Amino acid sequence: MEPVRTIDWVDGAVEIIDQTALPGKLVTRRLASVDALVAAIQALAVRGAPALGVAGALGVALAVREHRGTEDRERAVRRIAGARPTAVNLATGVRRAAARLPEGPDAVLAEALRLRDEEIAASGAMAHLGADLITELCGPSPRLLTHCNTGGLASVTGGTALAVVTELHRRGRLGGVIASETRPLLQGVRLTAWELGRAGVAYRIAVDSAGPYLIARGEVDAVVVGADRICANGDVVNKIGTYAHALGAARAGVPFVVVAPESTLDHETPEGAAVAIEDRDATEVLHLAGVPIAPPGAAAVNPAFDVTPHDLVTAVVTEKRVLR
Repeated sequence: MEPVRTIDWVDGAVEIIDQTALPGKLVTRRLASVDALVAAIQALAVRGAPALGVAGALGVALAVREHRGTEDRERAVRRIAGARPTAVNLATGVRRAAARLPEGPDAVLAEALRLRDEEIAASGAMAHLGADLITELCGPSPRLLTHCNTGGLASVTGGTALAVVTELHRRGRLGGVIASETRPLLQGVRLTAWELGRAGVAYRIAVDSAGPYLIARGEVDAVVVGADRICANGDVVNKIGTYAHALGAARAGVPFVVVAPESTLDHETPEGAAVAIEDRDATEVLHLAGVPIAPPGAAAVNPAFDVTPHDLVTAVVTEKRVLR
């Protein structure tokens, strides 16, 4: 099917696919204010590192149109940058567009749209480089495990790790794919499965905790994931559950490959321990589809991300290079 853009600028506002409505409905939302954009980011209506970078840049374009006063505009820009703390792309996209503020609204928007176009191009390059690497490491028909959602929904179109999966499928070189469900918001079973189905890729869904065992049982030739931040030493910050898959891959001796754009490389943060890990509301764990599933009064801990140490990573694939 024709690709859809996760996020774009349309007639003076940001338009997104509301990822909280999937897979039941494909809903496009129009965000005409900074408040609306920040709320959408925090609710995960728009998510994924590259998409958040574009959202941050387009948010500055909204802010400069919404606020004439410098103080109000700066406050709005800070709110956008801080809407989610863990993914480096959001703040980077904000800074990139905000650097053009002295040149006026048109320059800010032009920079945001340039970032959008770069992320679209990056998805295609990562797909080809990643597919080549997986074929080199695993042979002509690899069976892959992927985690969270790393397709076009996490970017603008195309994606990161999931773009590699679909590129192998396009080449007739995919032996199979397992998508882990990805707690707590089930982004694998809701979003990755939806995207794989649209692409005509046969898949199986597994609970997160089954991943390491399926690797040990010989059903996976490589693990392919995305990243929300890659630190200077190579530590990878990604959706909670990634670390367990990396441990399982290391134990079984299968490749663990991270696919992420250059914009996700954070040279200013030395290691994963220095990253602020977002803890989300306990109801995301204690409820399912709005229905309580835990006893009354139960508490929960809900980190949205974890850190995979660099020594567990076989390679990082960006749109420009393969870092082994």
